[in-house]
Amino acid sequence: MDHIGRLRELSIRQIAVWACLASVAMLAVPFGLSVWLFSGELVDGGAGLPLGVAAAVAAIAVGGTGLVWWIADQLFVARLFDRRSLPARPEFFDFQDLNQPMHWDEIEGKALKDLRYVVFDTETTGLRPSDGDEIISIAAVRVEDGAVKENDEFSRLVNPGMPIPKESIKFHGITDDMVANEASIGEVLPDFRAYVGDCVLVAHNAAFDMKFLHLKEDATGVAFPNLVLDTMLLSVFLEHESENHSLDGITQRMGISIEGRHTALGDSQATAAVLLRMLQRLETRGITSLRQVVEACAKIEHVRKLREKF
Repeated sequence: MDHIGRLRELSIRQIAVWACLASVAMLAVPFGLSVWLFSGELVDGGAGLPLGVAAAVAAIAVGGTGLVWWIADQLFVARLFDRRSLPARPEFFDFQDLNQPMHWDEIEGKALKDLRYVVFDTETTGLRPSDGDEIISIAAVRVEDGAVKENDEFSRLVNPGMPIPKESIKFHGITDDMVANEASIGEVLPDFRAYVGDCVLVAHNAAFDMKFLHLKEDATGVAFPNLVLDTMLLSVFLEHESENHSLDGITQRMGISIEGRHTALGDSQATAAVLLRMLQRLETRGITSLRQVVEACAKIEHVRKLREKF
């Protein structure tokens, strides 16, 4: 990561602390240096610092302090609008939304590398699908034959039929004006269902996205009985020693860059890249079939569900 990137990722507290320390330094260093340079005159009974020197020292101190806080202000602004620095979506557990396999008997024994996947993500008005939050963007990419299919993406904005809270806009950048003339979820989901077909669905923290889709089944008549894989659970299985299984944490460990973080398409592309790496690692561990992966994830789901009770 470059130096500018590191500065942009400083926390608000770190920026304030460094700005204060730099301000003190900008004030203390010029005065300390001038006193040292003219200490002889002071000891010999001189009148003190020459007026011109004092004015220059004051100008340097004030100007330097102003520069420090201008830089700090720019970093504060960068933190406010750089969606890469926002916290990850919290883990969402509603395990029944991951247990609806379609044509299980036909695909359970297939090799992972021979399956077709649709990796998707949603952006929403908030984090509570059962309390009325809505999808405002849905996107997906296809993974076949060990690669992401180029020029075969699905990406749609959705009119939620409600104002988008300001608190969520800073995460995804989608405003009311951007979705005002877009189709409703009832019009978008049939198109997405056609795009998915009978592929295996993949998402990061998949229970969250699947909850939104399942809650719309009655209203839209569109169901997604596809088998679902969750890259978050796969990460726990592959890197159980790690405590960070967010999409940001995984991509950083894998050296995968995310273009368009906190956008449905950008996160879908990043998750697809993560999936391909994970499939390779699973194969090296002797896990080559869909059944093996599902069983491994089911164990993790069970353990995490038990932890939620304590």
